[in-house]
Amino acid sequence: MSATSSANLLSHHFANLGDVNLHYVTAGSGFPLVLLHGWPQSWYAWRHVLPALANRYQVIVPDLRGLGDSSRPLEGYDKKTIGNDIWRLLHEHLGLDAFHLVGHDWGGPTAYAMAAAHPAAVRKLAVLDVTIPGDGSTNFSQGGRRWHHAFHQTADLPEALIAGREDIYFTWFYRNWGHHPNVLSAADIAEYLRVYSQPGALRAGFSYYRNLARDMADNEATAKTFKLPMPVLALGGNKGWGRGMEVLESLQRLGDNVHGGVIDNCGHWMAEEQPEALLGHLIPFLEAA
Repeated sequence: MSATSSANLLSHHFANLGDVNLHYVTAGSGFPLVLLHGWPQSWYAWRHVLPALANRYQVIVPDLRGLGDSSRPLEGYDKKTIGNDIWRLLHEHLGLDAFHLVGHDWGGPTAYAMAAAHPAAVRKLAVLDVTIPGDGSTNFSQGGRRWHHAFHQTADLPEALIAGREDIYFTWFYRNWGHHPNVLSAADIAEYLRVYSQPGALRAGFSYYRNLARDMADNEATAKTFKLPMPVLALGGNKGWGRGMEVLESLQRLGDNVHGGVIDNCGHWMAEEQPEALLGHLIPFLEAA
C-alpha cells in the first residue's frame, strides 16, 4: 500500500518526557504493537506495513531519541536509555502495561534492552536485520566490513565532513543497502534527508555508534544471568548488506524461544523492500498462541 493511502490512517503526537520530546505516530486499535526504526531512518520506514498491521493492532511508531522529529539531547544514546525513553512513552504517557515489540537496525538493540528490562511487558519480540552487540559471539561490525561504524564513532570528523553534504552521504546508504538501487524513491529519500539535515541530527545519529562499547558491556552483563523468555522472531535480508542468518544466530544466544531465518531478495531496508514478505512472517508470529 502506498504511503499516501497509509497516511490517512495515521495520527501524529508528541510526548514531552522531560529530558526528551518524542514524536510518535499511532494507527489502528487492538493489542499494542510498537515498531522501532534505526539509522538513518525514522517512523516513516514502516509506512508500507502500517496499514495491514493497523487492521489488527494499536500500532505505535516512535521516532527514537535524537532521530526523526524527536528532540536531540546531548546525551543518552546508549540503548538502555533509549529503550527507557520508549518504556516511559508506553507505560507512563500512554498507560500501557503490555505490548508486542519490533525493532529494525538500532531499533533492534533498543528493543532487546527494553525486553531485558521489562520481560513481562514485552509479550513478543521481533528483531529485523541487526545483531545484538555483546551477544557473546557476533562481530557487530563484521570485522570492519561495516566501515561506517568506526567512522561514526570518530569524534567530530563525520559531522565536519558531512554537514551541508547530507544528500551525498545518506543517499549512498539508501541506494546501496537495498537489494537494488531504487528500493527507496526520490520522495522517500527526501523525507529522510528532511529530518537528518536538521540541526543536531548528525551528532545525534552518530551518538548511536559512539555508545557501542557501552552497549556491548551492558548486554554482556545482562546475558550472563538472563535469557529472553518471550517468543522471538529474528529475520535478516539475504542480499547485499543484509545480515542473513546472523540475526537468528545472535538472538538464539540471548533467548530461549527464538525462531526466524531470512527474507529472500531483500537487503537491509526490510520493511520497504519486501513489506508483503515481512508481513507474511510477522503477522503469523504475532497471532500464534
